[in-house]
Amino acid sequence: MTSTWVEPENTPLALLLLGQGSDPAAERGVECPGELPPPSAPDLVARAAAAKAALGDRVFVLGHHYQRDEVIQFADVTGDSFKLAREAAARPGAEYIVFCGVHFMAESADILTSDAQRVILPDLAAGCSMADMAALSQVEAAWEVLADAGVAGSTVPVTYMNSSADIKGFVGRHGGVVCTSSNARRALDWAFDRGQRVLFLPDQHLGRNTAVLEMGLDADDCVLYDPHKPGGGLTEKQLREAKMILWRGHCSVHGRFTLDSVEEVRRRVPGVTVLVHPECRYEVVTAADQVGSTEYIIKAIEAAPAGSAWAIGTELNLVRRLAKAHPDKEIMFLDRSVCYCSTMNRIDLPHLVWALEELVAGRVVNQITVDPDTARHARAALDQMLALPGAERPVSTARNDWV
Repeated sequence: MTSTWVEPENTPLALLLLGQGSDPAAERGVECPGELPPPSAPDLVARAAAAKAALGDRVFVLGHHYQRDEVIQFADVTGDSFKLAREAAARPGAEYIVFCGVHFMAESADILTSDAQRVILPDLAAGCSMADMAALSQVEAAWEVLADAGVAGSTVPVTYMNSSADIKGFVGRHGGVVCTSSNARRALDWAFDRGQRVLFLPDQHLGRNTAVLEMGLDADDCVLYDPHKPGGGLTEKQLREAKMILWRGHCSVHGRFTLDSVEEVRRRVPGVTVLVHPECRYEVVTAADQVGSTEYIIKAIEAAPAGSAWAIGTELNLVRRLAKAHPDKEIMFLDRSVCYCSTMNRIDLPHLVWALEELVAGRVVNQITVDPDTARHARAALDQMLALPGAERPVSTARNDWV
């Protein structure tokens, strides 16, 4: 079977390409604002290649899976956020680390690399809506709420990799750990060995999905802390009785997928396998066939038999790239609407060319630096994650199997 990639339909009900419409049923913050920049001029490809060649081994370019193809083609390594940060740390001879991703990723690279290396983010506007949903002042205020309720001492903070250096530093200062979507279960096991409850930052969905679906906690064991409400919108009794205190944050892309998306694609494509990222909502994850990290999604598609059909709930650039790489399989975006990660897509070829050419000229632009104290505590939380026991699980094809 051979199939070609078909873009999601532009229907009246669809959220059209980055903002030409809206969905009142979507979570707040999951609209796709703005427009994706048009493809870059062909001469920029030659300029990027020339600048990269002129820098040679002095530069190491990292490309996140959600980047546009025009940027990915110049990446020395592609991967998820933590893999890329570790790859940067493994290249001590590279004077410049150009991170084609978003701000928190570049911060992690700066934390893990040496003082002699400089981390550059081609566009400083490339942020992350999820990371921005947990500001340090808000989290410090929340910790005071926990202290007033008498539970801070028995609470272990855990933050998802998709958080700012400030939040990672906070977690490190309070004896916590960083996690990824692949090792969240192991991080929570570690935390519960050391405390009675967990404050999970900043993605409520990854926290809830891991706690309930993988660890067997009850949904009532999880409470949602809203930083915009007095006391987080929770009573002291709720905080004392909770096992998981979930921060009210989410991914602006993965929060778009709904149960209707899953049911619609099953009606439209008989026999389809629904594969989603654990940042999706609880009802989407429980309705899916497989759940896993970005790296898991890639491996699952690589291992899938020819002729199989897949509806994937993650960022559109990656889904489209997988479809093009595997024409023997029917691969589609889970939702009928179109949604890129608009901030990730700020790293386009013009910005990359500008950053590289400035380095060739001896000018360092858009350098990302984390202050030493924050970096030290954030590094402690990251190192604790690296010390977690266990290994990645293999790809599974069992329905609703968590990976």
